[in-house]
Amino acid sequence: MSTDTQPPAPIRVALVDDQQLVRAGFALVINSQPDMTVALEAGDGAQAVRLLASHEVDVVLMDVRMPQMDGLAATATLTDPRTSRVGGTPKVVILTTFDLDEYVLQAIKAGASGFLLKDTPPEEMLAAIRTVHHGEAVIAPSSTRRLIEHLATVLPDEQKASAAVLDALTEREREVLVLMARGRSNTEIAGDLFVAEATVKTHVGRVLAKLDARDRVQAVVTAYETGLVSPGS
Repeated sequence: MSTDTQPPAPIRVALVDDQQLVRAGFALVINSQPDMTVALEAGDGAQAVRLLASHEVDVVLMDVRMPQMDGLAATATLTDPRTSRVGGTPKVVILTTFDLDEYVLQAIKAGASGFLLKDTPPEEMLAAIRTVHHGEAVIAPSSTRRLIEHLATVLPDEQKASAAVLDALTEREREVLVLMARGRSNTEIAGDLFVAEATVKTHVGRVLAKLDARDRVQAVVTAYETGLVSPGS
């Protein structure tokens, strides 16, 4: 009996940036990987939205500042479940030179699963693509601390999640959410709570479902917005 197995399909990546040289550099790095391929390129958000309506893509690397339609508006359109497209909703990683908390928050609110700076080392960019493709989320390390510290002041109260959204969580799920907000991995949370990692994964899945969060980052944002955790806690 043959033991040959088909290798997994490569991660299909879309590059959206108004600078052709930037796209060329990213494409060179991505196409050098056996598990990735650049599926399409676009020079602005509007073109990306048009192309992605008829192309199957897994992960989009999206610039912020572009003509026609900026990256945040394009991200909101692409991740909107009401938007019809071939192959389902892609994951979006925002790539920018602007290391500002407002962009991080806006990117997450718009539906992005990741946020990285353009000067991020190539290996970190590749790791980010794989991470979001597998359902996790990633934020540039330099932005994470400030995102948490300023979250309560950057957004007006009317845009923050209500504390009532936490009512659906059990006490253990709240514990898990607090540890997620402190940046703990599933393995670390399992050690903190003296439970199996599989149990933590189950709790995390339930937290995401109950909070209607796309990923861990959005759940953590909710934790800070509702006051469950606070900067420095």
